[in-house]
Amino acid sequence: MASANKNASKKQFTFVLAAIAVVGAAALGYVAMRPAAGGEAIDPNMPLGTAQGFLMGSPDAPVKIVEFADFECPGCAQFAMLTEPDVRARLVKTGIVSMQFYVFPLPMHKNTWSASNAAYCAHEQGKFWEMHDRLFYTQDLWNSLATSNPDKKMKGYAADIALDAGKFEECYDSKRNYPNIKASGAEAEKLLIDQTPSIIIGGKKYSEGINYDMIKKHVDEELARLAKTEPAKKGAK
Repeated sequence: MASANKNASKKQFTFVLAAIAVVGAAALGYVAMRPAAGGEAIDPNMPLGTAQGFLMGSPDAPVKIVEFADFECPGCAQFAMLTEPDVRARLVKTGIVSMQFYVFPLPMHKNTWSASNAAYCAHEQGKFWEMHDRLFYTQDLWNSLATSNPDKKMKGYAADIALDAGKFEECYDSKRNYPNIKASGAEAEKLLIDQTPSIIIGGKKYSEGINYDMIKKHVDEELARLAKTEPAKKGAK
């Protein structure tokens, strides 16, 4: 009798653990697609659009830098304000590198989809980078600690950078770029990007200690690698 009770208890315990696992998995799936409390709920069944990188510099630059960042990420704002100006002035404008920016909205940031939406809509009018800078330099005014409804801020920034208000608002309110934003995040996950900001130079990923000196070092290494492979390609011809 005691043995039967013991077996019944084991079965019940196993069932409870299985139920907890199922509920936990469902909760994790929900959290993965929903920003922090008070943020916008993202439909997990939204179709996947096209991942798009926003280019700065010459597409023919010898070295390509790819960045994955979240507009609400404090470290990304720090990179944009402190490191990226040197990269632009000393590497992009000189034609040594091009930069390609992909949005990677993280689930703990409740206004990041709104900011990404604003950037995509600015791109439709040829001003992605102007909105990129505006969002990062004013992050403390629209992030999750500052406001639970960032729409007014985003539309104000559109006016600040002289976008056509009607076209911007139509794009922003339609949310037609949300599938593309989702695809951009999926591209990051496919590349095993697990934090922001992360950059890729010469096929190698970096996320720690990203400053100008580190970037310049890896750019120089990539230039040296390319210099070695170019003669080999010519010889093969």
